[in-house]
Amino acid sequence: MNTYEINNLEKILKENSYLGRGIIIGKSEDGKNAVILYFIMGRSENSRNRIFSFKDDVLYTEPFDKNKTINPELIIYRALREYKNKLIITNGDHTDTIYEGLKKGIDFSESLKIRKFEPDAPNFTARISGILYFKNNDFSYKMSILKSADKKGTACDKYIFDYESLCGEGRFIHTYSGDGNPLPPFYGEPKRIKIPNDMDEFASKI
Repeated sequence: MNTYEINNLEKILKENSYLGRGIIIGKSEDGKNAVILYFIMGRSENSRNRIFSFKDDVLYTEPFDKNKTINPELIIYRALREYKNKLIITNGDHTDTIYEGLKKGIDFSESLKIRKFEPDAPNFTARISGILYFKNNDFSYKMSILKSADKKGTACDKYIFDYESLCGEGRFIHTYSGDGNPLPPFYGEPKRIKIPNDMDEFASKI
């Protein structure tokens, strides 16, 4: 595969029956906006029993029906938080790990060293995350994935990807590479994709 190839996001979404949770970070084509997109898919009743809410500049996942919630620590969390000139986005409670680390002067990468994949055997769902660093009317960003090193959850492999922002481009990472039992984890580097200017149309396509 060509390293500089732009992947077709719509094709990735259509051809993969189960991506799990996904994060996209990038910059609009006109260079005027940073772009963050987060989505959730679910197979089980518990995973599907979720809605998003936005309160006090924090994006939360919340149960649609609180009486049906199982293992809330895995599905209920702050997905997006801001700290000074940084914006954090993740698929779990490691949002708070990164946030608290920043408050103590600990960087994104260092904070994630104490975390690992989710304890949901046999899937061992990967923890994915991203952070944007805003400076001088521009930004750079990092993305990460913490996933099981084997099918038994024996150890955790931790990958950090560091990017400068490019107009009209972004990166896409998701928890699973497809459906299955157990679910196969995402592999490789976050996928390079095109970022347009019209966010409503972009979100609608996804």
